Amino acid sequence: MTRPHLILFSDLDGTLLDHDSYSWASAEPALERLRMAGIPLVLSSSKTSAEMAAIRNEMGNRDPYIVENGAAVVIPEHYFGGVREQVVTFGASRDVVLSELGRLRAAGAQFRGFNDMTAEELAELTGLDVVAASRALQRHATEPLIWQGSDGELEAFRASLAAANLRLVQGGRFWHAMGVFDKADGARFLLEKYQERYGRESLLAIALGDSPNDQQLLESADIPVVIRGLNSDSVQLPSDRHAVRSLRTGPEGWNDCVLNLLFEYGY
Repeated sequence: MTRPHLILFSDLDGTLLDHDSYSWASAEPALERLRMAGIPLVLSSSKTSAEMAAIRNEMGNRDPYIVENGAAVVIPEHYFGGVREQVVTFGASRDVVLSELGRLRAAGAQFRGFNDMTAEELAELTGLDVVAASRALQRHATEPLIWQGSDGELEAFRASLAAANLRLVQGGRFWHAMGVFDKADGARFLLEKYQERYGRESLLAIALGDSPNDQQLLESADIPVVIRGLNSDSVQLPSDRHAVRSLRTGPEGWNDCVLNLLFEYGY
């Protein structure tokens, strides 16, 4: 029996990156196995294109990536035959999101978003250095925020965004105000591209995440892998999805699960 082509889609913060140190060192054994086997690793995150370009460069990753919770897919030059980098966007722009957030703030909503912060303030809040924090502020379609009101007000805030055709999604550290798109949109788009590359040969999509903003990405995969973390218990997948759940947290759990799956499929 011919083994399928594996395509991995992975969240970053709390999944492949440790929440405190932002390091993937503990996952290096599995990352090296993926590189040796030529298996694509599509990084998918709430991070910006500027942030992810830096991480991919340090990691030695050359595959497409999904930014800002599915706002866009970035395909490197020459990857699927294109002569230059291609950016495919989905959903509302950040200007639209900020306009609606400004209207809700004027009506009494209490929150603090990235647009309210300097790079220095964000660095102090997250533990990032100032250069990395400045990359995090270079956003195209989403606005991470800290909610400062009550739980009841949060639900009203979420409903108001929904009425404007926007969403509020919980991440590992921040809430994210955004258009109606999801990491799964980017994954489906890229899977079509990979299927074109491999023709009639079978593909197997593996998705790894640790929080509710990974829910749809996980549901869309053939094999969903939930990495143990701060909000991983809130990720509840349908019983027929047969989700894999890591015993260890962050990159340690990521490494364990990926190595096990590579062994299972003969890589």
